[in-house]
Amino acid sequence: MLYIDLFKSLERARWNMETDIPWDSFDAARLSDEQALTIKLNAITEWAALPATEMFLRDFAHDSDFSAFMSIWFYEEQKHSLVLMEYLRRFKPEYVPTEDELHAVRFPFDPAPPMETLMLHFCGEVRLTQWYKCASAWHTEPVIKHIYETISRDEARHGGAYLQYMKRALKQGGPGVAAAFARIGFLMASSQRSDKALHPTNLHVNEALFPQDTIQSRLPDPQWLERWLDEQIRFDETWENKVVGGILRNLSSLLGQTFENVRDLNRYRKQMLAAA
Repeated sequence: MLYIDLFKSLERARWNMETDIPWDSFDAARLSDEQALTIKLNAITEWAALPATEMFLRDFAHDSDFSAFMSIWFYEEQKHSLVLMEYLRRFKPEYVPTEDELHAVRFPFDPAPPMETLMLHFCGEVRLTQWYKCASAWHTEPVIKHIYETISRDEARHGGAYLQYMKRALKQGGPGVAAAFARIGFLMASSQRSDKALHPTNLHVNEALFPQDTIQSRLPDPQWLERWLDEQIRFDETWENKVVGGILRNLSSLLGQTFENVRDLNRYRKQMLAAA
């Protein structure tokens, strides 16, 4: 079981919200209302680990190892929401999300193929790692810079954990699993083909609730994510290339191929579909 060793490694890396965040370094002059609002919306978005975990436990009911790992992932992801809210509680309490605002992002996701879901969330962790590094660079207030650096490292570790489950699934499932990974990898790395960054929080996940069927659509400001990326933290082509490069490098290693670009990945996807 992967869960046993993952628990040990993630336990060693775990940070303490009271002692590992430099709360005493807060500089009020370096925090604007605009920045505080982005922190609030980010905290609500991170709260969506709750419905995502409910989805994982439902769709991976056949896999007790991965389901047990969810206990770690869920705890650490909810902690991200909590530390952002704690920051606001201490320094900008008028921006702390309400319980109703948090609860709004809890809704059932439609069932989906487990391997596609696994790959989707692996790519999501790769993307969040870079988003939060970029957010840390944008902020000027020392404590929130440290918080974003901290949760970025968590997201990177989570991506590594998902990758281990993907390696196991590939050994067990063959070309069909490889095709699923390549298909979602191609989608998530094809950012230049889309008018918005693709991440699990802005994908449609409950057809019956359309148009309020994404996490982002249920935020107090549904347009926040694109504005945050494009106009505030300025997640530009240089940052996006880090995301795409991370997906391609990891898939190259995982699948034993060399993917220099998304076209290479798309060709492989078609080959695996034919072989599955």
